[in-house]
Amino acid sequence: QVRFVESGGGLVQPGESLRLSCVASRMILRVNTLGWYRQAPGKQREWVADIGSGGRSAYVDSVKGRFTISKDNDKNTVYLQMNSLKPEDTGVYYCNQGRAFRSFDWGQGTQVTVSS
Repeated sequence: QVRFVESGGGLVQPGESLRLSCVASRMILRVNTLGWYRQAPGKQREWVADIGSGGRSAYVDSVKGRFTISKDNDKNTVYLQMNSLKPEDTGVYYCNQGRAFRSFDWGQGTQVTVSS
């Protein structure tokens, strides 16, 4: 079992940026694909981005060109740089294994609110 601790969320205005961080409890980034997910109020959790063990990334269409996923294997940390934020990006953001893999237990997530 791996546990994840997400941080970096906050309240921002449309067009602003945030950088989220996720620390995994075990050294898995060199082997596993990790992903970011989000859950908007009243909606199901959705996949946002993946980063593979070799650094290859993938994104949901709605964030392409605005969000960048990256990782630091030595720090066991995955990041999500979010630029040009929109109100529809509002939600609780979580990290876990990539979308093609069985998820570990979900962490608390970090709240992102985009509002003017």
